[in-house]
Amino acid sequence: MSGQALVKKSAKPHWVPLCFIAAIHILAIGAIFNFTWSALFLCVALHWVTGGLGITLCYHRLLTHRSFQASKFVEYILTFFATLACQGGPISWVAAHRLHHANSDEELDPHSPVHGFFWAHMGWCMSRNKTIDDYNEYKQYAPDLAKDPVHRFLNSYHMLSTLLLAIALYAWGGLPFLTWGIFARTVFVYHSTWFVNSAAHVWGYQTFKTGERSKNLWWVALMTYGEGWHNNHHAFQTSARHGLKWWEIDTTYWMIKVLEFFRLAKAVKVPTERAIANTYS
Repeated sequence: MSGQALVKKSAKPHWVPLCFIAAIHILAIGAIFNFTWSALFLCVALHWVTGGLGITLCYHRLLTHRSFQASKFVEYILTFFATLACQGGPISWVAAHRLHHANSDEELDPHSPVHGFFWAHMGWCMSRNKTIDDYNEYKQYAPDLAKDPVHRFLNSYHMLSTLLLAIALYAWGGLPFLTWGIFARTVFVYHSTWFVNSAAHVWGYQTFKTGERSKNLWWVALMTYGEGWHNNHHAFQTSARHGLKWWEIDTTYWMIKVLEFFRLAKAVKVPTERAIANTYS
């Protein structure tokens, strides 16, 4: 099957996420008319909590790649933060990302720009794909999480956390906190995450020959707390550190080291200097 054939097969709309993503973007426009400095600060803080601690540190480096270890209590708290990003439950997110690594920039990659930039950026998550839509299909890519009853619960009811947060923010700060803390912030986190799938497989530089199109892209790294050093990540997938050169800022790795200092993280994995030297392109 050609790559183009795969796109056509997968292009049937998945109406629930499509309508949800469209609605979030439309509602985010309301933030323009409800601006306050406190609401903006709230948006920035929640971007870090949900996109940084949640998606980047937890869903990606902890749950998907097990680049460090944490107690179940810490893991569940971080997973709760990740559900607030509205990117799916832990089992579905991890399964899709592991499938990406297993088939990077090939036909079975769920979000490769070889099928078009828009597809890689957001088209894939608004289209039908039984492999990552059907629990009985995608759980095979995350069997470690599927065995955990807490992760199964959070996977099934991941939207409940955002609903509760939306109610709390509206009660606390009215429309400014609701529009900036939920709608605008979710849109910002969405596109930050999606640029790793799209832009970081199109532009930037390759330090390592990894056999696919992953790139290191500085501005994506700034948006995603270090995820934009994507070629480094593909070269050393289990590494907790993505920024391998001194100037490749990786604030998520810094946060993991903070957790390690307070004994909330352990067994932090990083590649040795010899491994890095042997992998240079």
